[in-house]
Amino acid sequence: MPPDLLPAIAAFAQVARHASFTRAAAELGVSPSALSQTVRTLERRLGVRLLDRTTRRVGVTELGRRFLDSARPGLEALAQAVEGIDEARERPAGLLRLNLSRVAADILLRPHIADFLAAYPDIALELHCDNSFADLVAGGFDAGIRLGESLAQDMVAVPLGGPQRLVSFAAPAYLAGRQPPRTPEDLRAHRCLNYRLTSGALYRWEYAQDGRVLDVALDGPLISNDGGLLLDAARAGAGITWAFEGIVREDLDSGRLVPVLERWWPTFPGFYLYCPSRAQMPRKLRAFIDFMQPRIRPASAPRSRRGAPARRG
Repeated sequence: MPPDLLPAIAAFAQVARHASFTRAAAELGVSPSALSQTVRTLERRLGVRLLDRTTRRVGVTELGRRFLDSARPGLEALAQAVEGIDEARERPAGLLRLNLSRVAADILLRPHIADFLAAYPDIALELHCDNSFADLVAGGFDAGIRLGESLAQDMVAVPLGGPQRLVSFAAPAYLAGRQPPRTPEDLRAHRCLNYRLTSGALYRWEYAQDGRVLDVALDGPLISNDGGLLLDAARAGAGITWAFEGIVREDLDSGRLVPVLERWWPTFPGFYLYCPSRAQMPRKLRAFIDFMQPRIRPASAPRSRRGAPARRG
Protein backbone atom coordinates (compact mmCIF):
# COMPACT_ATOMS: atom_id res chain seq x y z
CA MET A 1 0.00 0.00 0.00
CA PRO A 2 1.36 3.43 -0.89
CA PRO A 3 2.33 5.15 2.39
CA ASP A 4 0.39 8.31 1.54
CA LEU A 5 -2.91 6.37 1.63
CA LEU A 6 -2.67 5.67 5.36
CA PRO A 7 -3.43 9.21 6.63
CA ALA A 8 -6.25 9.48 4.08
CA ILE A 9 -7.80 6.21 5.32
CA ALA A 10 -7.52 7.43 8.92
CA ALA A 11 -9.17 10.71 7.91
CA PHE A 12 -12.02 8.83 6.20
CA ALA A 13 -12.53 6.75 9.36
CA GLN A 14 -12.88 9.91 11.44
CA VAL A 15 -15.44 11.42 9.06
CA ALA A 16 -17.40 8.15 9.13
CA ARG A 17 -17.34 8.06 12.95
CA HIS A 18 -18.58 11.63 13.32
CA ALA A 19 -20.87 11.59 10.24
CA SER A 20 -19.59 15.13 9.76
CA PHE A 21 -16.65 16.77 8.02
CA THR A 22 -16.85 19.73 10.40
CA ARG A 23 -16.60 17.69 13.61
CA ALA A 24 -13.95 15.35 12.20
CA ALA A 25 -11.89 18.31 10.98
CA ALA A 26 -12.06 19.94 14.41
CA GLU A 27 -10.75 16.77 16.02
CA LEU A 28 -7.96 16.39 13.45
CA GLY A 29 -7.00 20.07 13.56
CA VAL A 30 -7.55 20.73 9.85
CA SER A 31 -10.11 22.69 7.85
CA PRO A 32 -13.29 20.93 6.64
CA SER A 33 -12.42 21.78 3.03
CA ALA A 34 -8.95 20.22 3.36
CA LEU A 35 -10.43 17.11 4.95
CA SER A 36 -13.05 16.85 2.21
CA GLN A 37 -10.33 17.06 -0.43
CA THR A 38 -8.33 14.32 1.33
CA VAL A 39 -11.30 11.96 1.28
CA ARG A 40 -12.10 12.79 -2.37
CA THR A 41 -8.50 12.01 -3.31
CA LEU A 42 -8.78 8.67 -1.49
CA GLU A 43 -11.99 7.88 -3.37
CA ARG A 44 -10.30 8.64 -6.69
CA ARG A 45 -7.32 6.45 -5.80
CA LEU A 46 -9.58 3.56 -4.80
CA GLY A 47 -12.01 4.10 -7.66
CA VAL A 48 -15.11 3.93 -5.44
CA ARG A 49 -17.39 6.36 -3.60
CA LEU A 50 -16.95 5.94 0.15
CA LEU A 51 -19.32 8.66 1.39
CA ASP A 52 -22.74 9.98 0.44
CA ARG A 53 -22.73 13.75 0.88
CA THR A 54 -25.76 16.05 1.06
CA THR A 55 -26.23 19.55 2.44
CA ARG A 56 -27.73 18.01 5.60
CA ARG A 57 -25.69 14.91 6.33
CA VAL A 58 -22.73 12.70 5.54
CA GLY A 59 -23.29 8.96 5.32
CA VAL A 60 -21.11 5.96 4.53
CA THR A 61 -21.89 4.02 1.34
CA GLU A 62 -22.17 0.22 1.36
CA LEU A 63 -18.71 -0.13 -0.18
CA GLY A 64 -17.41 2.49 2.23
CA ARG A 65 -18.75 0.48 5.18
CA ARG A 66 -17.14 -2.71 3.92
CA PHE A 67 -13.85 -0.91 3.38
CA LEU A 68 -14.02 0.67 6.85
CA ASP A 69 -14.80 -2.67 8.53
CA SER A 70 -11.73 -4.18 6.85
CA ALA A 71 -9.47 -1.21 7.59
CA ARG A 72 -10.52 -0.64 11.22
CA PRO A 73 -8.49 -3.52 12.76
CA GLY A 74 -5.33 -2.14 11.14
CA LEU A 75 -6.05 1.40 12.31
CA GLU A 76 -6.74 0.14 15.84
CA ALA A 77 -3.48 -1.84 15.82
CA LEU A 78 -1.57 1.30 14.84
CA ALA A 79 -3.35 3.29 17.56
CA GLN A 80 -2.39 0.65 20.12
CA ALA A 81 1.21 0.78 18.92
CA VAL A 82 1.30 4.55 19.42
CA GLU A 83 -0.35 4.16 22.82
CA GLY A 84 2.29 1.59 23.72
CA ILE A 85 4.97 4.18 23.05
CA ASP A 86 3.09 6.66 25.25
CA GLU A 87 2.85 4.05 28.01
CA ALA A 88 6.58 3.38 27.83
CA ARG A 89 7.42 7.00 28.57
CA GLU A 90 8.39 7.99 32.09
CA ARG A 91 5.50 10.49 32.26
CA PRO A 92 1.88 9.75 31.24
CA ALA A 93 1.19 11.26 27.84
CA GLY A 94 -1.24 11.32 24.94
CA LEU A 95 -4.85 12.31 24.27
CA LEU A 96 -7.27 11.32 27.05
CA ARG A 97 -10.88 11.34 25.79
CA LEU A 98 -13.70 11.22 28.36
CA ASN A 99 -17.46 11.11 27.76
CA LEU A 100 -19.47 12.53 30.66
CA SER A 101 -22.74 14.17 31.56
CA ARG A 102 -22.82 17.96 31.91
CA VAL A 103 -23.68 17.75 35.60
CA ALA A 104 -20.69 15.47 36.21
CA ALA A 105 -18.47 17.99 34.45
CA ASP A 106 -19.84 20.85 36.55
CA ILE A 107 -19.72 19.09 39.92
CA LEU A 108 -16.61 16.95 39.62
CA LEU A 109 -14.18 18.26 37.03
CA ARG A 110 -14.59 21.98 36.46
CA PRO A 111 -12.72 23.07 39.63
CA HIS A 112 -9.75 20.76 38.94
CA ILE A 113 -9.13 20.81 35.18
CA ALA A 114 -6.47 23.55 35.20
CA ASP A 115 -4.53 21.85 38.01
CA PHE A 116 -4.62 18.49 36.22
CA LEU A 117 -3.31 19.98 32.98
CA ALA A 118 -0.53 21.72 34.90
CA ALA A 119 0.41 18.50 36.69
CA TYR A 120 0.44 16.45 33.46
CA PRO A 121 1.59 18.72 30.61
CA ASP A 122 2.07 15.75 28.27
CA ILE A 123 -1.62 14.76 28.48
CA ALA A 124 -4.19 16.47 26.26
CA LEU A 125 -7.66 16.20 27.83
CA GLU A 126 -10.78 16.05 25.66
CA LEU A 127 -14.11 16.21 27.49
CA HIS A 128 -17.23 15.34 25.50
CA CYS A 129 -20.25 16.48 27.54
CA ASP A 130 -23.35 14.55 26.54
CA ASN A 131 -26.40 13.66 28.61
CA SER A 132 -27.15 10.65 26.44
CA PHE A 133 -25.11 7.47 26.68
CA ALA A 134 -22.36 6.83 24.16
CA ASP A 135 -20.64 3.60 23.16
CA LEU A 136 -17.16 4.21 24.56
CA VAL A 137 -15.40 1.87 22.14
CA ALA A 138 -17.24 3.04 19.02
CA GLY A 139 -16.79 6.67 20.05
CA GLY A 140 -13.08 6.30 20.67
CA PHE A 141 -13.33 7.27 24.36
CA ASP A 142 -10.95 6.08 27.05
CA ALA A 143 -13.64 6.26 29.75
CA GLY A 144 -16.97 7.79 30.74
CA ILE A 145 -18.39 9.39 33.90
CA ARG A 146 -22.00 8.77 34.94
CA LEU A 147 -24.09 8.04 38.03
CA GLY A 148 -23.32 4.59 39.39
CA GLU A 149 -26.68 2.90 38.81
CA SER A 150 -26.65 4.08 35.20
CA LEU A 151 -23.80 1.74 34.31
CA ALA A 152 -23.82 -1.65 32.64
CA GLN A 153 -22.76 -4.53 34.88
CA ASP A 154 -19.74 -5.46 32.74
CA MET A 155 -18.06 -2.06 33.18
CA VAL A 156 -15.06 -1.43 35.41
CA ALA A 157 -16.25 1.44 37.65
CA VAL A 158 -14.22 3.71 39.93
CA PRO A 159 -16.15 5.92 42.41
CA LEU A 160 -15.72 9.69 42.21
CA GLY A 161 -17.15 12.11 44.76
CA GLY A 162 -19.45 9.96 46.90
CA PRO A 163 -23.29 10.09 47.09
CA GLN A 164 -25.08 13.07 45.57
CA ARG A 165 -28.18 14.81 46.93
CA LEU A 166 -30.90 16.21 44.68
CA VAL A 167 -32.22 19.54 46.01
CA SER A 168 -35.11 21.85 45.14
CA PHE A 169 -35.04 25.59 45.66
CA ALA A 170 -36.30 29.03 44.64
CA ALA A 171 -35.16 32.63 44.85
CA PRO A 172 -36.29 34.77 47.82
CA ALA A 173 -38.08 37.03 45.33
CA TYR A 174 -40.25 34.14 44.16
CA LEU A 175 -41.15 32.97 47.67
CA ALA A 176 -41.97 36.46 48.94
CA GLY A 177 -45.71 36.57 49.64
CA ARG A 178 -46.18 32.87 48.77
CA GLN A 179 -46.77 29.93 51.09
CA PRO A 180 -43.73 27.61 50.73
CA PRO A 181 -44.62 24.01 49.86
CA ARG A 182 -44.63 21.65 52.85
CA THR A 183 -45.02 18.41 50.90
CA PRO A 184 -44.14 17.50 47.30
CA GLU A 185 -47.84 17.58 46.41
CA ASP A 186 -47.92 21.27 47.38
CA LEU A 187 -45.67 21.99 44.39
CA ARG A 188 -48.76 21.75 42.17
CA ALA A 189 -49.77 25.19 43.45
CA HIS A 190 -46.41 26.69 42.41
CA ARG A 191 -44.62 27.70 39.22
CA CYS A 192 -42.29 24.77 38.59
CA LEU A 193 -39.44 24.93 36.06
CA ASN A 194 -39.25 21.57 34.29
CA TYR A 195 -36.45 19.55 32.72
CA ARG A 196 -36.86 17.71 29.41
CA LEU A 197 -35.03 14.36 29.47
CA THR A 198 -33.02 13.02 26.53
CA SER A 199 -35.84 10.48 26.06
CA GLY A 200 -38.20 13.37 25.34
CA ALA A 201 -40.25 12.87 28.53
CA LEU A 202 -40.53 15.46 31.29
CA TYR A 203 -38.59 14.63 34.44
CA ARG A 204 -40.81 13.53 37.33
CA TRP A 205 -39.57 15.30 40.48
CA GLU A 206 -38.25 12.79 43.01
CA TYR A 207 -38.50 13.02 46.81
CA ALA A 208 -38.08 10.66 49.77
CA GLN A 209 -38.87 10.76 53.51
CA ASP A 210 -39.09 8.03 56.16
CA GLY A 211 -39.16 5.28 53.55
CA ARG A 212 -41.80 7.03 51.46
CA VAL A 213 -40.72 7.72 47.89
CA LEU A 214 -42.58 10.08 45.56
CA ASP A 215 -42.22 10.79 41.84
CA VAL A 216 -44.30 13.88 41.07
CA ALA A 217 -45.29 15.03 37.58
CA LEU A 218 -45.64 18.82 37.56
CA ASP A 219 -46.74 21.52 35.14
CA GLY A 220 -44.98 24.85 34.86
CA PRO A 221 -44.26 27.93 32.77
CA LEU A 222 -40.80 26.86 31.55
CA ILE A 223 -39.38 23.64 30.10
CA SER A 224 -35.79 23.11 28.97
CA ASN A 225 -33.24 20.34 28.43
CA ASP A 226 -30.56 22.72 29.77
CA GLY A 227 -30.24 22.62 33.55
CA GLY A 228 -28.15 25.79 33.56
CA LEU A 229 -30.95 27.75 31.89
CA LEU A 230 -33.46 26.52 34.49
CA LEU A 231 -31.07 27.47 37.28
CA ASP A 232 -30.65 30.99 35.91
CA ALA A 233 -34.43 31.35 35.65
CA ALA A 234 -34.84 30.23 39.27
CA ARG A 235 -32.20 32.71 40.41
CA ALA A 236 -34.17 35.43 38.62
CA GLY A 237 -37.35 34.50 40.53
CA ALA A 238 -39.22 32.61 37.79
CA GLY A 239 -40.15 29.66 40.00
CA ILE A 240 -39.00 26.50 41.77
CA THR A 241 -36.62 23.99 40.21
CA TRP A 242 -34.04 21.37 41.26
CA ALA A 243 -30.38 20.46 40.78
CA PHE A 244 -27.69 18.35 42.35
CA GLU A 245 -26.53 19.99 45.57
CA GLY A 246 -22.97 20.54 44.36
CA ILE A 247 -24.23 22.84 41.61
CA VAL A 248 -26.07 25.25 43.95
CA ARG A 249 -24.36 24.86 47.33
CA GLU A 250 -22.82 28.35 47.17
CA ASP A 251 -26.19 29.86 46.18
CA LEU A 252 -27.88 28.19 49.14
CA ASP A 253 -25.15 29.18 51.59
CA SER A 254 -25.24 32.81 50.45
CA GLY A 255 -29.05 33.07 50.54
CA ARG A 256 -29.25 33.76 46.83
CA LEU A 257 -31.45 30.66 46.67
CA VAL A 258 -33.71 29.27 49.40
CA PRO A 259 -34.13 25.52 50.09
CA VAL A 260 -37.56 24.08 49.32
CA LEU A 261 -38.79 20.79 50.82
CA GLU A 262 -35.37 20.18 52.39
CA ARG A 263 -36.64 17.32 54.57
CA TRP A 264 -37.71 15.51 51.38
CA TRP A 265 -34.43 15.80 49.46
CA PRO A 266 -33.33 12.36 48.17
CA THR A 267 -29.77 11.08 47.99
CA PHE A 268 -28.48 8.98 45.09
CA PRO A 269 -25.37 6.88 44.52
CA GLY A 270 -22.59 9.10 43.25
CA PHE A 271 -20.67 9.37 40.02
CA TYR A 272 -18.32 6.72 38.69
CA LEU A 273 -15.61 6.78 36.09
CA TYR A 274 -16.10 3.65 34.00
CA CYS A 275 -14.28 1.82 31.21
CA PRO A 276 -14.62 -1.59 29.56
CA SER A 277 -11.50 -3.30 30.99
CA ARG A 278 -9.08 -2.64 33.85
CA ALA A 279 -6.42 -4.75 32.08
CA GLN A 280 -6.30 -2.28 29.21
CA MET A 281 -6.47 0.89 31.33
CA PRO A 282 -3.93 3.28 29.81
CA ARG A 283 -1.42 5.02 32.02
CA LYS A 284 -2.87 8.45 31.23
CA LEU A 285 -6.29 7.31 32.53
CA ARG A 286 -4.75 5.84 35.69
CA ALA A 287 -2.99 9.19 36.25
CA PHE A 288 -6.32 11.03 35.86
CA ILE A 289 -8.06 8.78 38.39
CA ASP A 290 -5.22 9.02 40.92
CA PHE A 291 -5.20 12.81 40.57
CA MET A 292 -8.95 13.31 40.88
CA GLN A 293 -9.98 10.87 43.61
CA PRO A 294 -8.27 12.65 46.56
CA ARG A 295 -9.57 16.03 45.38
CA ILE A 296 -13.23 15.10 44.98
CA ARG A 297 -14.48 14.74 48.53
CA PRO A 298 -17.70 12.82 49.18
CA ALA A 299 -20.64 15.16 49.81
CA SER A 300 -22.65 14.80 52.99
CA ALA A 301 -25.67 12.59 52.40
CA PRO A 302 -28.04 12.28 55.38
CA ARG A 303 -30.80 10.39 53.57
CA SER A 304 -31.06 7.87 50.80
CA ARG A 305 -33.77 6.40 48.63
CA ARG A 306 -34.19 3.10 46.81
CA GLY A 307 -33.29 4.12 43.26
CA ALA A 308 -31.11 6.43 41.26
CA PRO A 309 -31.94 8.95 38.54
CA ALA A 310 -29.88 7.21 35.87
CA ARG A 311 -31.46 9.29 33.13
CA ARG A 312 -30.03 12.55 34.49
CA GLY A 313 -26.36 11.88 35.17
